Amino acid sequence: MMRRRGVALIIALVIVALATIFAARIGAEGALDQRRASTLLAQEQAMQVAFGAEDWVMEILLEDAQHSQQVTLNQVWAQPMPPLPVDGGQVVGRVEDLAGRFNLNNLVTVQGTRNEFAFAWFQRLLARLQLEPKWAALLQDWIDPDNVTNGADGAEDGVYLGMNPPYRPPNRPISTTSELLSLPGFGIERYRRLAPYVAALPIGTPLNVCTASGFVLDTLAPSMSAFAQDPKLLMSYRAKGCFPTLRDVTTAVQATLPAAEKAAASSMLAETSSWFRLTTSVRIGTTEVTLYSLLQRNPAGQSRVVLRSLGTE
Repeated sequence: MMRRRGVALIIALVIVALATIFAARIGAEGALDQRRASTLLAQEQAMQVAFGAEDWVMEILLEDAQHSQQVTLNQVWAQPMPPLPVDGGQVVGRVEDLAGRFNLNNLVTVQGTRNEFAFAWFQRLLARLQLEPKWAALLQDWIDPDNVTNGADGAEDGVYLGMNPPYRPPNRPISTTSELLSLPGFGIERYRRLAPYVAALPIGTPLNVCTASGFVLDTLAPSMSAFAQDPKLLMSYRAKGCFPTLRDVTTAVQATLPAAEKAAASSMLAETSSWFRLTTSVRIGTTEVTLYSLLQRNPAGQSRVVLRSLGTE
């Protein structure tokens, strides 16, 4: 009798233990599901706030276009946006004129041949950043439509098919600057050094001299070195409008460039832009979302979203 009672007690204890385990597991899974649901809800709310920021910026760009054909850093779109409260968190955003950067796709013309002015300009930009000039030839081969190696520094299928894993160059314009990382040996450190000064825009997109950094302006021609020396002074002039003017930059560039580059240089400078990047950071509770939106504004002032990316540029 005692033995039977002992077995019954053990069975009862096992049942209680199993019930406790199951209850704990159900509770933990319920809490985890609740946490997942709240996180997904916060992410969706953050995305909707970011989409709202896109619409707001497009309205600002429309209003600025109605007041001036120039794109300058004293306009409303360029002013820093302070943190704005939203339900459960805040949103911060900033807009940048991507035409104020060197357009990597300009290394080739619309016919697919080398743009001599842009090629030399990019080499000067690389040199200022203490990067090897060979990346200009490698990137041109990555973009141009042929499979002919661009001199000793170039690379086409023969090089990339020997990589591990093997791949091919696209032989078309790049859509993001991160494609630089696909060049053999380029690496993240070089990319971080170069990324603030370059963009991936359609071939032929000119540089907006009103918003370009002094560093980029100084690499336009071999003897230019005035604009990057005092960034604060440059910004103080730009608080009043476009500086330097297109006429001033064109005159300075034409005075020092080789004859073969002068014609191309004239068509690659402007005082306006159609390409803007909005960076929107939304925090709701413990959830943070950063959305990068590439906006294209047409001549009528209306904008559309061309490309979006989350977390990274």
